Amino acid sequence: MALSPNVNVMLRAAEKAARSLLRDFGEVEQLQVSMKGPADFVSAADRRAESIIYEELSKARPDFSFLMEESGEVKGRDGENRFIIDPLDGTNNFLHGLPHWAISIGLETRGEIVAGIIYDPIKDEMFRAEKGGGAFVRNKRLRVSGRRDLTLSVIAGGAPALTRGDRPTYMRQLNAILSQTAGFRRNGAASLDLAYVAAGRFEGYWEADLKPWDVAAGALIVKEAGGFIGTIKNPGKGNPIYDGDVLATNDSLFETLRKILANAANE
Repeated sequence: MALSPNVNVMLRAAEKAARSLLRDFGEVEQLQVSMKGPADFVSAADRRAESIIYEELSKARPDFSFLMEESGEVKGRDGENRFIIDPLDGTNNFLHGLPHWAISIGLETRGEIVAGIIYDPIKDEMFRAEKGGGAFVRNKRLRVSGRRDLTLSVIAGGAPALTRGDRPTYMRQLNAILSQTAGFRRNGAASLDLAYVAAGRFEGYWEADLKPWDVAAGALIVKEAGGFIGTIKNPGKGNPIYDGDVLATNDSLFETLRKILANAANE
């Protein structure tokens, strides 16, 4: 399937930023790291990557708006199109030398995500999707897992940060998942967890307190791979991209997992 001009622009920006991140990852001990909050580190690499992506995308689409993790919102003359960017998802992994992190770029048009890419430079896996065009990694079509039995399923999730989030609720939900599934994985990069649901590597993924740049690209990739993404608290009504309450699954397990997680949260 031919790529649209917008996706080509997004791919080029991600690949250029990845070269910078890979150089910095090779010298992770020398990175200059500043704290922007408890247990929430921002590296010089992170800021450089965002600057590269912004420069590349704004050259190609000078009128588009931007929502970025580090720089916030930049409003362009085009009020209908906005890039949503996480230049380095999995910052703590990166800073500790763990080779599991990604670049995530989503394109939102009139409030709807219409294109998304998630690039894992270490494994050279480029996950991508366009609305109505399916989801792919490299040039292989993605499909969610076909497992319907929860006891055979592996579920991923993210834990609350040190001073953020509702840890007691998370622990109840984790215990409920552990007692009813084949396993749980906490990998530290929300975008890649969503991409792995789309690729059938996980049957589901949930996390609270996420930001739009964590979810935007992955939400579309999951849907275009035949999966479901929604919220736990307001099924059918909530917006997982902006509510920060995310559950993504294959096409069989959404309601089963939602009830388990919702019931655990209300205990």
